Amino acid sequence: MYRLFFFLFFVATPTALKAQLNVQSELFKTLQVQDSVFFEKAFNQCDITYLDKTISDDLKFFHDQSGFQDKSIFLNNTEKYICAGQGQKPIRKLEANSLVAYPLYNNGVLYAAIQKGVHHFYLREEGKEDIYTSTADFTHVWVLENEAWKISEVLSYNHRSSQ
Repeated sequence: MYRLFFFLFFVATPTALKAQLNVQSELFKTLQVQDSVFFEKAFNQCDITYLDKTISDDLKFFHDQSGFQDKSIFLNNTEKYICAGQGQKPIRKLEANSLVAYPLYNNGVLYAAIQKGVHHFYLREEGKEDIYTSTADFTHVWVLENEAWKISEVLSYNHRSSQ
């Protein structure tokens, strides 16, 4: 038991030294832009080509209401449910100041980052005010693939309805 305690202490200590990124850091700002552009183009504007190239081929998407999706299912569901173009369009807005990020290193080399936050969803209809529908928490794993950031894992959870 004594050995287990020291093993866990020394394994956890280096992790604790790589804390949440400062919001003024270059990496945090890069990931903040990635999140903003990703959701504006892929979700709000339905740029499926952009979405396809910005998610990893081995995407793992875990959703607390619609289950597990791989890249193919995720792209299909986005076109079918988010981008169907039937008058009302789901829109995503990030909750101000909710975004946090944690770098992931392999032998001192940055290879990925974890990004967490809270986002709100609305229905948009031309000529009308956006209607708030729900809020959810998210966790994304962004990986560097050929020097480009791509989303490889998504957790979408704790969905709360407006009602």
